[in-house]
Amino acid sequence: MTDAKVVAEKLLQVNAVKLNPENPFTWASGWKSPIYCDNRRVLSFPFIRDYIKSELCNVVFEKFPDAELLAGVATAGIAWGAMVADQLKLPYIYVRPRPKEHGLGNQIEGFYERGQKVVVIEDLVSTGKSSLQVVDVLKEAGLEIEGMVSIFTYGFPIATEVFSRAGIKYFPLTDYPTLIQLAAEKQIVSSDHLDILLKWQTDPAGWKGV
Repeated sequence: MTDAKVVAEKLLQVNAVKLNPENPFTWASGWKSPIYCDNRRVLSFPFIRDYIKSELCNVVFEKFPDAELLAGVATAGIAWGAMVADQLKLPYIYVRPRPKEHGLGNQIEGFYERGQKVVVIEDLVSTGKSSLQVVDVLKEAGLEIEGMVSIFTYGFPIATEVFSRAGIKYFPLTDYPTLIQLAAEKQIVSSDHLDILLKWQTDPAGWKGV
């Protein structure tokens, strides 16, 4: 099974994760965050990209042996989903945030058939809300959701709750606590900042910074 610490180390190695408790980032939701995870950056490093791809393949192969189709989530999950589908020789589709405004007006791109068993490929999961919107789109199209795999999760309690409530099996390669502890071991963050970073995870919506 995937070694979460090794995956976290790869993300830190290519600076896909930025940690800055004193000058927090602002997410689209308006939340203040001491961390920003950009897995798109991994695509630029061939050997680490290949490692992450292989780990995603392993999880799909081990946890979802009945998968007949993979679905990438636009935009960051598209490349990862395509690479995994190619490696596993599975059909592939991807899902837009909303229907295309011209042409065929598709929200799901690619060929699929009702009743196919699909695994969703995400790059990261925060609250789980946008991921489950994709699940709803696929369900409405008549597809059976086997589960979801991502590279990284923040591990928010709300995400665990919404996935559980929706009955969706979900497996990340690595998670926030693993990454933060590793960053502390490598002295990328100080012990003072470690406490701040761990506290943020418990209440990200209410966190206002240092």
